[in-house]
Amino acid sequence: MIWPEVVKKAGLIDKLTAQGCDVKDRELKIDIIPNDLPHHNAKNPRTVGCANEKLASAVEEVKKDGRTCLVVGGDHSLAIGSISGHAKTEPDLGVIWFDAHADINTPLTSLSGNIHGQPVAFLLKELKVSGVPGFKWLKPCLSVENIVYIGLRDVDKAEHYFLKSLGIKYYSMTEIDQLGIGKVMEEALDYLLANKKRPIHLSFDVDGLDPSLTPATGTPVPGGVTLREGIYVAEQLYKTGLLSAVDIVEINPRLGKTQEGVDSTVNTAISIILSCFGKAREGSHKIDILKYQVTASGK
Repeated sequence: MIWPEVVKKAGLIDKLTAQGCDVKDRELKIDIIPNDLPHHNAKNPRTVGCANEKLASAVEEVKKDGRTCLVVGGDHSLAIGSISGHAKTEPDLGVIWFDAHADINTPLTSLSGNIHGQPVAFLLKELKVSGVPGFKWLKPCLSVENIVYIGLRDVDKAEHYFLKSLGIKYYSMTEIDQLGIGKVMEEALDYLLANKKRPIHLSFDVDGLDPSLTPATGTPVPGGVTLREGIYVAEQLYKTGLLSAVDIVEINPRLGKTQEGVDSTVNTAISIILSCFGKAREGSHKIDILKYQVTASGK
């Protein structure tokens, strides 16, 4: 069973439709490129780069059709394609990156070599990641003032340096505990929308939530966001009327130790998605679901 399929079988499309959403379901096929040697510390760069190029084109097409895009995956490397494709039609978008990890390592600083621990670095203009096989198509599309992190609690030394030296806005679990999720969202949205209204892209890693809720994921970290806090994040983004695309990633039933753990992960992800699109509201939205699978084995 591929990762997005388990979400679909749990009734995601029916539930979105029941709350008034006009859902168009799509699936992307990924080619595994043989002999895909690492580039510095980046594993499988040609396969990941090719997959993200295909995803970027698909997201761009969805946005040109005037629809909201929901990408269900798969590991967080898919955000390279999802955000790049979104930025093709909305170059001034703002990003909420919900995650336990900063995902801002580079091919030179990554300890694991997994590109799903590097997508923000690939996207940022300031870090200028280049020369990676498979990514010739990619043009960095975000500046540091365009992104806010929520939920951080497992950050590498190099990542911490990038966050501080570049002045990137972030809220770790310490700030969430101190301020409360309501104040965090108020400040995050004020920061992104202070001078102008702009489309918002939510890139939501389920490992940002506490692993008691989402155990079937690649890199769980104790002490995470509660379900109610996660739903609140989604609700507040929906209420802005500016939520333009959503990634929900790192759902991996193969890593669930029990069926109960898999079910909890899937049902929690669905709850977040439904809240992103106005659960129990009147009216409808046009949504494209892009299903995407890549291999994840730790950041």
